[in-house]
Amino acid sequence: MCSHMHGQVANLSNLGQSLGVSHTTIRAYLDLLSHTFMIRLLSPFSGNPKKRLIRSPKLYIRDSGILHALLGLESFEDLMGHHLYGASWEGAVVENIITSFPRWTPTFYRTSDGTELDLVLEKGKKRLVFECIATKAPELTKGFWNSIKQLEPNSAFIVAPVDEEYPLDKKVSVVSLNKISELAKIFS
Repeated sequence: MCSHMHGQVANLSNLGQSLGVSHTTIRAYLDLLSHTFMIRLLSPFSGNPKKRLIRSPKLYIRDSGILHALLGLESFEDLMGHHLYGASWEGAVVENIITSFPRWTPTFYRTSDGTELDLVLEKGKKRLVFECIATKAPELTKGFWNSIKQLEPNSAFIVAPVDEEYPLDKKVSVVSLNKISELAKIFS
């Protein structure tokens, strides 16, 4: 069940209903999986009192190999054709970024109207935001730009499978996953 919820906000009641157990039992199971590093429950951002924010965590299976095995994906072609390809990319990127920025607090940002950012990192007064897009030609939504306006980060990054980094705006750049370790050194 967790593999099919990968990259989504965890709805404990729906998951409990599907399995015939209470949401508190599901919470205990997810906590156990989180403490054994099988899943990541990414907390929602809570620093904007002017907006109605989502309060449930997002669920990620931390190892993309395990995720793909649970989904029955045996080849790259299987992954490319699967409806969770984008979520798989997002999970791999989120896990790499959080690992590369160990002393930063990770959250995700989503308002009740659907404005969203995949990852917000904060350390002191510094704030970085990341959007994970699994295409070489990422197109950004109005919701992304609204999020940037609402959060006012120091920098924003679109992490995509691109060959070269390029700017989209004064504070927004498209970068490859390989660039994350360099960014961690720059902002540490």
